[in-house]
Amino acid sequence: MPINSKLAQHQQQRIQHHIQQSDSYSFFNLLTSPDLLSTVEALLPEHRERLYPPTETLSMFLSQALSQDRSCQKAVNDAAVKRMVGGLPPVSTTTGGYCRARQRLPVSMVSELVCCTGELIDSQVPEQWRWDGRRVRLIDGTCVTMPDTAANQAIYPQQRLQKPGLGFPICRLVGVICLSSGAVLNAAMGPFYGKGSDEQTLLRTLLDTFASGDLVLGDAYYGTYFLLASLLDKGVDAVFEQMGARKRVTDFRTGKRLGTKDHVIELSKPKNKPEWMTQAQYESAPDRLQIRELAIKGKVLITTLLSPKATPKSQLRKLYQRRWQIEVDFRHIKTTMGMETLSCKTPQMNQKEIYIYLLAYNLIRLLMAQSALLADMLPRQISFKHTLQLWLAWSQHGVAMMA
Repeated sequence: MPINSKLAQHQQQRIQHHIQQSDSYSFFNLLTSPDLLSTVEALLPEHRERLYPPTETLSMFLSQALSQDRSCQKAVNDAAVKRMVGGLPPVSTTTGGYCRARQRLPVSMVSELVCCTGELIDSQVPEQWRWDGRRVRLIDGTCVTMPDTAANQAIYPQQRLQKPGLGFPICRLVGVICLSSGAVLNAAMGPFYGKGSDEQTLLRTLLDTFASGDLVLGDAYYGTYFLLASLLDKGVDAVFEQMGARKRVTDFRTGKRLGTKDHVIELSKPKNKPEWMTQAQYESAPDRLQIRELAIKGKVLITTLLSPKATPKSQLRKLYQRRWQIEVDFRHIKTTMGMETLSCKTPQMNQKEIYIYLLAYNLIRLLMAQSALLADMLPRQISFKHTLQLWLAWSQHGVAMMA
């Protein structure tokens, strides 16, 4: 095995070791920090004072998701031990109360916390972290699997080519991530196949995430006429790779020439209305769009940034290379943190679990952003794995001091 592969494997084993010892009290302290406390309190559902109030249940759920033993029994056992160490009265270690408390947590509360933590991190981004002074939003999709239960299969069916009993339910996830900080700003999920399950459909539910002046960066799947029109209507620019079918017919001898294999062309609105679109939406879409096409190292990019002086070809090439960051971010969430395979038996609980992972990820990114500001660094210069290791190690140190 190559040295780099051995080193990566060793790092992964160390992270998993620390994750197994994850402390729910540390999540509780972070969620109730001054930056987040008012937001968390505003999102709390009506509740009676119970053994597992919403904030503590959320903290335990976060810790449980990152543990190798993701059973509710372990989460309850850990909470009972921590209560005794903290000098609180002992409690029963039966899991019924905690399981019911998890079910009472609204999906909307957890999903809103993901967006709020993303916005909190984004609000801390100084001018020098941005690309040419602009907020860049990365978009992409990924998939996760769920336990093979009838309830999960009904909403998130397995791949059609697999025989029943030989596959697992699959959930498709589309995320919007801040290029500067790595924070998840929003996410949408749906089935792997079927009507409304594609990445474009899921992304359309997230368009309110983008604000005027933003720049969206994505792969070839997103370079469609109506998405470009929607973004431009919001005052948002885009840089995508050209779709394969269009790439084969790109002719740089046409349009307004800007440089070598760099031109501006005019696109006409498709004659056929997409099924997902209403007639009113279709009619309100512009009849023509101007886009810029440019060839860079075997790829053809399309962008709404039409000026070669304001955004030179070399600058766009360097920017598009950074699109890969979202692939790395998803790998951190799925592999480093363990979201690749979910553990819940019902679709609603799996949706919560996904948002729990995204929330835990954002809390780590929040620490990274704060550290970067103090150290006068860029957040992307800080290792996510190393930060996670340090945070979990600090959590353990805190528990040892309590004991």
